[in-house]
Amino acid sequence: MHDALKEAFDQVRAEEALKARTRAYLWQKTQGYTRGVPASRRRWVPAAACLLLVALLWGGRWLYFTPTVEISVDINPSIELGVNRFDRVISVSGYNADGQALVQSLDVKYQDCADAIGQILENETISALLDDDGLLSIAVVGADDAQTSRVLSRIETCTAGEENVCCYSAHAGEVEEAHDMGLSYGKYRMFREIQALDPEITAEEVQGMTMRELQDLWDRLAAGEEVAAQTGTGAAGHHGADSGGHHQENEQKGWHGGDD
Repeated sequence: MHDALKEAFDQVRAEEALKARTRAYLWQKTQGYTRGVPASRRRWVPAAACLLLVALLWGGRWLYFTPTVEISVDINPSIELGVNRFDRVISVSGYNADGQALVQSLDVKYQDCADAIGQILENETISALLDDDGLLSIAVVGADDAQTSRVLSRIETCTAGEENVCCYSAHAGEVEEAHDMGLSYGKYRMFREIQALDPEITAEEVQGMTMRELQDLWDRLAAGEEVAAQTGTGAAGHHGADSGGHHQENEQKGWHGGDD
């Protein structure tokens, strides 16, 4: 952790060359200002120079600690990683009880985003769920298309060969609505897909379900809609009416809710 923090703060410090150029520029300018400037004002020149240097340093810190991409990781636990413009994780949030517990067991802050995803895949809880046929959704959500595509590509490389893992990207506009409902983006996406087939389902119900349960629910509802369309008997019933249903195997990126 010490090394990670040191690396984080090293990145936000102004480069030595920039600081040297700034000092030289300020010295040149302040020498000119002192000629013809009343003595009472000269004492403010060094203070102004210091303020400018602090502003440069603070600007670098602001750039580093501003999230530009969110990575939603859902299997139940559900967590989200806030990633800065340098592809470093600067925040980790849990979106249900299992997610909050998982966050406590992770040490991914200030790590490269791909390394963080690798650690999550190796986590005992996550690996056990995947071994038990769980589905893992990884959504990369951001306003900057170039960074979003770059991060998604790196995560796809990191998860290559993993079964039942779906990676995709989305635009940042939907994230706020997801968070207002208390959902991570991955579950919000599935919620909207299921709600289109069953308007009675609620965000509260979805929050406690695993991605496998949500996928199976969507499969049943979609199958019911298809049968209803073929027989002309109307829409499928509410999701609570059918607790059975077949179990559909899903390959990586092949299950519903895959790549955009």
